[in-house]
Amino acid sequence: MGLELYLDLLSQPCRAVYIFAKKNDIPFELRIVDLIKGALPVFANQECRLVGRRAVKLGPEHCREGHRPWRAQRSPPTTHHAGLFPGQHLSDAFAQVNPLKKVPALKDGDFTLTESVAILLYLTRKYKVPDYWYPQDLQARARVDEYLAWQHTTLRRSCLRALWHKVMFPVFLGEPVSPQTLAATLAELDVTLQLLEDKFLQNKAFLTGPHISLADLVAITELMHPVGAGCQVFEGRPKLATWRQRVEAAVGEDLFQEAHEVILKAKDFPPADPTVKQKLMPWVLAMIR
Repeated sequence: MGLELYLDLLSQPCRAVYIFAKKNDIPFELRIVDLIKGALPVFANQECRLVGRRAVKLGPEHCREGHRPWRAQRSPPTTHHAGLFPGQHLSDAFAQVNPLKKVPALKDGDFTLTESVAILLYLTRKYKVPDYWYPQDLQARARVDEYLAWQHTTLRRSCLRALWHKVMFPVFLGEPVSPQTLAATLAELDVTLQLLEDKFLQNKAFLTGPHISLADLVAITELMHPVGAGCQVFEGRPKLATWRQRVEAAVGEDLFQEAHEVILKAKDFPPADPTVKQKLMPWVLAMIR
């Protein structure tokens, strides 16, 4: 068995891993782990296969043993094979892959790995990817490490809370959020965005220098969370807006849009089933505390 990535593109760290693997033509088998069972309009309850740079959903008739599972579109795929992982991240089945019951997760033969930063670094070291993602130069690499160490409790927290307080609680879970709580959350996000600009971006093309790195990829996938909630993250921030354009161009517009298709439809998610809501609430409250 080759490399397997257990992902849900609703998750910002999963999107970073997905984009990185596809952008660098790393062959992997995609295992979809549905974070919010039944909520996602894309991929849920279907097997899909990665064809070239696109995820193509397949019906059951394409998945019989011995049946040819894909046809090349534009060019033969270098990254293909994606299977649906049957169950949620909280299931006992997924716990056999990751006892922490979180995504992303990586399985490479008998080796398993959790935590998005660890997974990204593992992929940079195992596969021949361009040096700019995680430079060999000591100080350039330290700048990437600095951002990756900072973002967990700052930008990620602010972006996650903005999505849940603005959309997921009131729209998906049917739980009202007070105007005061929402205002405080958005104010916290604004402060964090200013730190991102002042400390890391400054007047550079990318967060750590003249070239895109893992820092930029992780940052942009975080910022698309509040964008999916309707927050005008880049409005009034021309440097940050221009940086986003550079990152999207470096990644490739098609791949960028593919990875963010689900989160950009967050406002359109249907209300959660009561059973799903009951199961999710303890996890959600612990996650965004």
